[in-house]
Amino acid sequence: MKAFTHLSASELRLLSRDPGTLFFMVAFPAMLLLLNGSNDNLEVFVPGYLAMVLAIGGVSTLPGVMASYRERKVLRRMATTPVSPFLLLTAQIAAQLVMALAGAAILIGVAVLGFRVALPTHPAALLLSFVLCALMCYAIGFVLAALAPRARTADLMGLLVMFPMIFLAGAAIPREGLPGELREIGEYLPLTHAVTVLRESWFGVPSAMPFLIVSAIIVLGTAIAVALFRWE
Repeated sequence: MKAFTHLSASELRLLSRDPGTLFFMVAFPAMLLLLNGSNDNLEVFVPGYLAMVLAIGGVSTLPGVMASYRERKVLRRMATTPVSPFLLLTAQIAAQLVMALAGAAILIGVAVLGFRVALPTHPAALLLSFVLCALMCYAIGFVLAALAPRARTADLMGLLVMFPMIFLAGAAIPREGLPGELREIGEYLPLTHAVTVLRESWFGVPSAMPFLIVSAIIVLGTAIAVALFRWE
């Protein structure tokens, strides 16, 4: 436990020292909320922005981090020590989750205190949904890290997957505002189900089906990542 805590704190420090990660995960969604402050249905944007925070960290940032560790032989060297590479992976997940929670707290604070958005009906369900959706994004990120031969490739793949997905899944703007064809494409994207889970958890009791879909993506993504990931 001591090694895990130390590694998690170290990974969190590294994430927080990256200006891009710090800005886009912690400040950017809150800034978008401020820009949409005149919208009458501002509360509809908040769950989508929560999903955006998770996608930025899990789908865009995480693949490059893990691919760089593999490229620099960090994982290989750790395999010869009592601290296993697997512990580093879980520490990276913990650091990503702490950073995401910080971004979510700022976003919700701006929404509630700045724009009088009502608090979620079921905070516990929202927290569970947030963690579950985070794990889904991390599973996707690990798949991208497993497929990418180099860190730069992983960064590019993460951006190419993340940017279209946040727009088509309703994370950047509600899907109700998209043309019909784009809404249909969004139905097949993992992040769409994350937005649905978070939105339902914010406004009421979430239904079982989105939870099951997100859970299935976690299991499938993890299985693919385990099968494809190479430590060196």
